[in-house]
Amino acid sequence: MSNNKDNFNVSDLGSALNEEDRAGLVNALKSKIQSLAGQHSDVLENLSPVVRKRVEALREIQSQHDELEAKFFEERLALEAKYQKLYQPLYSRRFDIVNGVVEAEGVAKESPAGQEEDKEAAEKGVPDFWLSAMKNNEVLAEEITERDEGALKYLKDIKWCRIDNPKGFKIDFFFDTNPFFKNSVLSKTYHMIDEDEPILEKAIGTEIEWYPGKCLTQKLLKKKPKKGSKNAKPITKTENCESFFNFFSPPQVPDDDEDIDEDTAEELQNQMEQDYDIGSTIRDKIIPHAVSWFTGEAIQDEDFEDMDNEDDDDDEDEDEDQGKSRKKLSAGNKKGGRGAAAAGGDGQQGERPPECKQQ
Repeated sequence: MSNNKDNFNVSDLGSALNEEDRAGLVNALKSKIQSLAGQHSDVLENLSPVVRKRVEALREIQSQHDELEAKFFEERLALEAKYQKLYQPLYSRRFDIVNGVVEAEGVAKESPAGQEEDKEAAEKGVPDFWLSAMKNNEVLAEEITERDEGALKYLKDIKWCRIDNPKGFKIDFFFDTNPFFKNSVLSKTYHMIDEDEPILEKAIGTEIEWYPGKCLTQKLLKKKPKKGSKNAKPITKTENCESFFNFFSPPQVPDDDEDIDEDTAEELQNQMEQDYDIGSTIRDKIIPHAVSWFTGEAIQDEDFEDMDNEDDDDDEDEDEDQGKSRKKLSAGNKKGGRGAAAAGGDGQQGERPPECKQQ
């Protein structure tokens, strides 16, 4: 069957589930299938009457399957919503301990001893918690420069939520008052064309209000004037530089695809994939498993997962050489979480966060 935009897919199902009850959704599914029957009638016309009857029977089976699938999605959404509510108090307790709002059980009863007593008594929460967690992740470590670390020390929390209009998700970074920028919250929003067979449409980031001379995404270059030049002052100019905070200035897709050539389009595609990879890593790994990334436990789990995948790939290659077929086994859900295999999935953790609320 062709793979064009008119075909029924699970995204139609997800949209229907958000707006109608199950009975209405089943009717929508049947209506969709009936409309497709008219659009692809030429396929059936080319079949012999006997084969056509068989295909009709298969389509009825598919219809029954779609009804069950609709019920599955309905129940899954309810289950995810239930557990997301259970996660929130845990995230709140994590925030309080990390930021020294409350003390962990048993700590207040112990008195620090030795020369470090005053320092330990004054130290609140878990310093550099989010910075350390992010640096321990290979994808994020490549984005964080030494200059960035000073600002990321002020990061208090990271949260994400689902958005429905347009479809997608948003990640919020909460910062304490700091000498680098005015913003208390930096956000990154991903707009998806399709959640279940995901296609990233565009990403939008918060414009950072840098304090003078504190911008981390640009560096100041000074060039000495040429000998004999009347202007004896050095020439200065700003130049873009690598920084994690470039994450909030994502690549933009031109309104008209004809404005870019093939090489530029490929480069843009790679940039968007990398940008999404960073966002999905934060969403699917760092946020739900932050303490495991802080301690480094998640690194070991991810190494074991990579080894499992390599073994599976080797097994598949051997089977292909022998003309056999084998289903690849996926590694279990480790402490470090699993990254999204494609843009905009449901977080790979079975988590559906609450919808974003307007401030």
